[in-house]
Amino acid sequence: MVLPAKKPGGKSKRILYQSFGKGHFFSVFGKLWQKNDKALYLYRILMCHFCSTQLLLTQLIVGKQEFDNIVKMVNTFLGVPCKSFSFVPSKTSSCKMISRRNIRVKVMQTIYSVESQIAESGGEVPAKPVDTVKILQKHFDQTRSLFIYLIHFVTEVARYAETDARNRASKHLPTKDDLNVNIKLAGNELLWKILEHPSYKQAVKDDKPEGWVDQDMLKKIYQELVESEKYQQYIAVQGREKKDEKEMLEYIFNTLLLPNEIFTSYIEEYFSNWDDDAEMLVVLMQNFLNKPAAYNFQELLSKEKWQFAKNLLQTTLEKKEQALNYIKPKLKNWDPDRIASLDMILMRMGVCEFLFFETIPPKVTINEYIDLAKDYSTPQSGQFVNGILDNIHKDLVRDNQMHKVAFSPNATQSQQSANKPS
Repeated sequence: MVLPAKKPGGKSKRILYQSFGKGHFFSVFGKLWQKNDKALYLYRILMCHFCSTQLLLTQLIVGKQEFDNIVKMVNTFLGVPCKSFSFVPSKTSSCKMISRRNIRVKVMQTIYSVESQIAESGGEVPAKPVDTVKILQKHFDQTRSLFIYLIHFVTEVARYAETDARNRASKHLPTKDDLNVNIKLAGNELLWKILEHPSYKQAVKDDKPEGWVDQDMLKKIYQELVESEKYQQYIAVQGREKKDEKEMLEYIFNTLLLPNEIFTSYIEEYFSNWDDDAEMLVVLMQNFLNKPAAYNFQELLSKEKWQFAKNLLQTTLEKKEQALNYIKPKLKNWDPDRIASLDMILMRMGVCEFLFFETIPPKVTINEYIDLAKDYSTPQSGQFVNGILDNIHKDLVRDNQMHKVAFSPNATQSQQSANKPS
């Protein structure tokens, strides 16, 4: 079973452009996961300023001084003060940063895999019930495994200083330089906070990321590090500053790994979820390097978001016919059987969010599924999904049927009857 993946040219692969007003053009270059936090904030704030959209700052965590610097950048770019933005300290632990968008992707992929298997079997429902929640959990386990691998590889690059020193000292005729390899990086204080983190140690024991490390690639990346000016400046300083320790690990990740096509191609080969999770994992990595002790790798997804994921999955599957009753009248001349299966799944998920997820604003739901349709389905899917969901939403509001209730898989038919289309 091949799961839906981002199309070539999707957000994680293409150069991002955003047109602002008449004759004004601003661009953010490079892969999405290659931009630093400042660039991402700048991009979002400018979108908000010109497009009057709500700015979402909850996906990134920065300090007050860093945020002030970002606002100064925006003001400089605009030449006039931008709209009012405030700094709100995050009350959420950085280890709870798996986004709802990422959750929707994994729910979509789970539904697609389950229903595709049924379709391939001629529509026969398996005799043994499929544990869809277990399948969904595997998707999140893949995210955790990839996250652990990225952290492990960064630590292995840093620790390779000791390996390099041993290898050079063991030469038959070692030179003076061979006998005096600087191993300061191997003693990096942040590195050892990570390595001695109980939750991380348990995750490494469970996932065994060392089995996925290409030793030749590791050696080449370390050699590139040693030749860099950043590294030479680091080892030239005798003492250890907390800021410098963190910056070295960030340099390995942001400068040596993410832009490295060999490294990212290797990840794509062994981790099929890289395209889906890359943007989020870069944020997680940055936050992890800021506060590694805050992470619990055995509970990377908060209980609240795991409940949302399960509810969305179960609701979309069990309320399929009810959702289709809203969708089919809007298809007009379209044959439902000829519409891309992903489009139908996304629209069903959207309708279920309208009806059964009382805390999610309808406009947020529509925008989320437009983006997913653009990234995962056909070129016309974004506009198509937008039109259908928007029309359904308008009808629900007009008929006073937008009465959201928390769906329970065990609820009786009468409890859900209020949300049937008239």
